[in-house]
Amino acid sequence: MSTIVAVQRGEEIVVGADTLTKYGESKETAEFKIDYSKIIEVGDSLFAFVGHASFGLVLQSYVKSLLEIPSLGSRLEIFQMARAMHPVLKKDYFMVASEDDSFEGSDVDCLVVNKTGIYGVYSMQNVHQFSKYYAFGSGSQYAMGAMHALYESGASAREVAEAGLSAAVSFDDASDGPIEIRSV
Repeated sequence: MSTIVAVQRGEEIVVGADTLTKYGESKETAEFKIDYSKIIEVGDSLFAFVGHASFGLVLQSYVKSLLEIPSLGSRLEIFQMARAMHPVLKKDYFMVASEDDSFEGSDVDCLVVNKTGIYGVYSMQNVHQFSKYYAFGSGSQYAMGAMHALYESGASAREVAEAGLSAAVSFDDASDGPIEIRSV
């Protein structure tokens, strides 16, 4: 699946991801791929995603089709973008939505970071804002544990994110380096 993390310490906000893509038992590493990044710039925000590998290209295509990039400075504004995007994903990009729960999902989780903070966009149409750090993906438990252990030590946001991703790529077989970390 992959691992993505986001960390905020004061004004410093970073988002990071591993760079492995897996299709069943097949692995595509950053060594062999040019387009390995799971972090996408959308206006003044950075989106990191886990889920289907094609989502990055789909998100870039969707954003390019917009006449204006929506404001993404609050939980509600991010939710509204995700809600507006969902029917387009089904119609124009042929997304097969999950129907196992009360709300139709997208099978993709994202972390959105910008100057207003860290937001988690869940596949089941929910958005949360986080105050310190968060992780999604198959290695998220390892990442969350490492970030929790280091955050209170006073380490920088980048150092905390690096520790989280390092733990994920060390112990999760669906995450691998090199890691990528970007700041807003």
